[in-house]
Amino acid sequence: MKTKLLAALGLGAVVLATSQAAMAGVSVGLNLGVPAPVYVAPRPVYAPAPAYYPPPVYRPVVAPAIVIGWHGDRYWDGRRWYARHEWYARHHGYRRW
Repeated sequence: MKTKLLAALGLGAVVLATSQAAMAGVSVGLNLGVPAPVYVAPRPVYAPAPAYYPPPVYRPVVAPAIVIGWHGDRYWDGRRWYARHEWYARHHGYRRW
């Protein structure tokens, strides 16, 4: 009985070994893949602040030039405008209208 048992175990070992050898195979594969689209943010640009600010331009305030005297049919005495007939009335009848 021992011989039959050893023969059965040997036969089982041979069957297992051949099945493993039959399953072992050489496979060659070729994979061509398209990479997934990837967004890469642009690098930040750091601009330095301007180091020089031009000085403000100051212009002198020029008073308007008003000349005392007749301007058309009106007279300016430095304080107010007079119509021609008012001026003549103030200067005692110099040609009244």
